[in-house]
Amino acid sequence: MKIPPPIGQFAEALAFLTRYPLPGLLFSAEPAGARAAWAFPLAGGIAAAVPALILAGLMMAGATPLLAVPVALAVYVLITGGLHQDGLADAADGLFGARTKERALEIMKDSRIGSHGALALIFVTAIKAVSLADIAATGGAPLMFVAAAAAGRAVMVAHWHLLPPARPDGAAASLGRPGIRPMAVAILTALVIVAGLAGAAGLIGPALGASLCAAAIAAAFTWFARRKIEGHTGDTLGATAELGETAFLAALAILI
Repeated sequence: MKIPPPIGQFAEALAFLTRYPLPGLLFSAEPAGARAAWAFPLAGGIAAAVPALILAGLMMAGATPLLAVPVALAVYVLITGGLHQDGLADAADGLFGARTKERALEIMKDSRIGSHGALALIFVTAIKAVSLADIAATGGAPLMFVAAAAAGRAVMVAHWHLLPPARPDGAAASLGRPGIRPMAVAILTALVIVAGLAGAAGLIGPALGASLCAAAIAAAFTWFARRKIEGHTGDTLGATAELGETAFLAALAILI
């Protein structure tokens, strides 16, 4: 049976961004690579759906945000395989621990974590957890958890589109580079998800401001990556997703 391209591309995006087992019949015979980028926000939202339900369930059962949020974040990492956290740590080590492009790329390729990477993981995870705990006071934390995941993947796609591969033989280069159409669809999809969930939570205004903040942080990081390594890598893609997601939640916590 021939799989329609959108279904195959969505399945590929979901398989790439999560550890959910998917039946092989959903995939197209030819890998889509960067053409599947349009589906990343949707796949990100699905990845966050189970942790969001766990967060809601724990709080309904009487758990405080101080307990419920770390449990939900731990499940989230299990579902995504820590893919973006790994990218954030490697990108922090390379971009802040080297003076030249060549040395930065060499450090980022090393699987060992350094002080910059460890600190980046600690601070980003802490900010995300505290922000979600603050948002929980409004009752909208589970919905905004999913919205943040979609927003983070959208800015990741934009970063991917705007920068060329920093390594011509790297994993990111092998996937190709999303064109303007996949990027536009990814951003539009994320906006629809954020608007819908924010409307349900009564947080349309703050969510719009949070989206703009996520875009601004991602743009600043994209400029920094261009300056340091003249392009993107798989690690900078993951770092952009983490930074965008965290910026969304932090801004939302401030604006509500």
